[in-house]
Amino acid sequence: MTNFIHRCILFWKRIDIKMLREGVTEMVSVFDVAAFILHERCPITTWKLQKLVYYCQAWSLVWDEEPLFPEKIEAWANGPVVRELFDLHRGKFKVHFIKHGKPDKLNDTQKETILAVLDYYGNKPSQWLSDLTHMEDPWRKARSGIPEDQRGNKEITLTSMAEYYSSLPPES
Repeated sequence: MTNFIHRCILFWKRIDIKMLREGVTEMVSVFDVAAFILHERCPITTWKLQKLVYYCQAWSLVWDEEPLFPEKIEAWANGPVVRELFDLHRGKFKVHFIKHGKPDKLNDTQKETILAVLDYYGNKPSQWLSDLTHMEDPWRKARSGIPEDQRGNKEITLTSMAEYYSSLPPES
């Protein structure tokens, strides 16, 4: 346990140093990422926004070797969901802006990652994105033992996302 705590402290010190180097004073949140997505592709369904945020986190882990935001992603019946973001847009079908989001907090690397995700996934329908997440290991492993139509809130870990998406062959 002590080794784990030590590794966590070292990780956060590296994040703090990197943020200072890049002039970032606060860590980016899921709201900032969602606000940037909406700045680029507004309006979109809340269902689609959740899937795009998920893929932004996944590919940031692979391409940038760090999480894009600290909020947990949960394996809900309809696919990956960030509960804090869901709570903000609860009851809405489409979303035009995120009240708490500040897209200007993102650095250039983060913006490039999000734009690349939007370039590939952004024009896909919400159902297609949901179906895709249901075929991929991170969601499937987190939902292991939970019936398909039953609610669940098990976390899709950063490790499972990084391992799975880094193992995918590059498209030609």
